[in-house]
Amino acid sequence: MYDREKAYGLLRQYVNNEGLVKHVLAVEAAMRGYAEKLGEDVEKWGFVGLVHDIDYEMYPEEHPYKGGQMLRDMGYPEDVVEAVLGHGDFTGVERNTPMAKALYAVDELTGFLSACALVRPSRDFADMSLKSVKKKLKDKAFARAVSREGIEKGAQELGVELDEHIDFVIDVLHRANEEYRRKGLTTLV
Repeated sequence: MYDREKAYGLLRQYVNNEGLVKHVLAVEAAMRGYAEKLGEDVEKWGFVGLVHDIDYEMYPEEHPYKGGQMLRDMGYPEDVVEAVLGHGDFTGVERNTPMAKALYAVDELTGFLSACALVRPSRDFADMSLKSVKKKLKDKAFARAVSREGIEKGAQELGVELDEHIDFVIDVLHRANEEYRRKGLTTLV
């Protein structure tokens, strides 16, 4: 049910924007990292990360409602649908599972970390430090569309310290980016 190649094919049916593809790949990597760390289903959590924005490009005004309905119509379980619906505060859908909490926690943070990587001389996560990220978090003009409150709230809901959360996701993104590079695939930044 959570075949990665099938999920990627499904994503590409609805998403053409390469920036959005890189975002969902980063979220997928972070979700897989947290699933492994927490002893959860890595394939299922990776799937949720990969498809959480499946409707964003084609149905921006209906996001994430349309995506949740699409997944429901395809027969995916309700915990997957609710995780997708709950990754936006505005939906009012409670995040009652570790998977839903993790998706919320990594969505904004991966976007912010990718923005940080893009302004580094290396354009990579490899030499990124917690200190430099926290400095950028304080700069409200940098990546202004990213909710700092959402990043903090996500770590709280997930039950991890913000610094630990940032460090963990930097490491996961660095490892995933290196793996993509080794395979000759599009990297996360």
